[in-house]
Amino acid sequence: MRLLIFGLGYTAERIATALATKGWHVTGTSRDGRDGTIRFADTAAVAREMALATHILSSVPPADEQDPVLAGYGAQLARSPAWLGYLSSTGVYGDAGGAWVDEHAPIRGRRGARAAADGAWLALGARVFRLPGIYGPGRSALDRVAEGRAHRVDLPDQVFSRVHVDDIVGGVLAAVDAPPGAYNLSDDEPCGQNEVIAFAAQLSGLAPPPFVGLETLSPMARAFYAENRRIANAKAKRVLGWQLRYPDYRLGLRALSAMTSPTIASAAPAPASSDQR
Repeated sequence: MRLLIFGLGYTAERIATALATKGWHVTGTSRDGRDGTIRFADTAAVAREMALATHILSSVPPADEQDPVLAGYGAQLARSPAWLGYLSSTGVYGDAGGAWVDEHAPIRGRRGARAAADGAWLALGARVFRLPGIYGPGRSALDRVAEGRAHRVDLPDQVFSRVHVDDIVGGVLAAVDAPPGAYNLSDDEPCGQNEVIAFAAQLSGLAPPPFVGLETLSPMARAFYAENRRIANAKAKRVLGWQLRYPDYRLGLRALSAMTSPTIASAAPAPASSDQR
């Protein structure tokens, strides 16, 4: 098996590692050709690898209102017999007023380029993985609390979904033999961001950060809080046989905390988990 990954970022690197340990030949692209990757703009080298690949995955987000991978290599992707995958975003659903949304929900998000890319990859016959907020080692509420970057916003009815990066890896691997289509990869327990921050502070032995007004946040952060939805993951479980290692944020954060502070993790209260569907 030969996998070509467009864009070796945080999540894609973990997917690459997981498949390499299973004996796959994995090649990735980057902007500058760092660490043995192929330079994205080297069209001849990319085309050669695409011709050899049995599987192609893109983690490259839209830029300048277009998908760079589709813009540069869309014609070859359309001709390729390879398995195709794309890491998309649950942001394509837009605001749902806190309601549950599954893969049949209308695409109406404010991110027009992301929605267009999502649809274009589906049209190519890809497995499109719609991802909510991603957390994992070095990128979680624990890190924001420890670095003094965390805050709580007084929006008690705001609900988000999230997923541990290792569960994304598990979902992509489970989809290697799956039919094309959209798959939501999220944990089982959407909740307010304030709950996550407070639990991270508790695990860290710190006081929860103060509440701040929405008007104090950056435009990007305010746009984040303007959307409110719960992501349903039943299709991925049913079709892919996907099983979550971290079905809620408490399990995920406790595991991350144990990696760096076993004493704090063992002293924390036992986690609870629930499937709200």
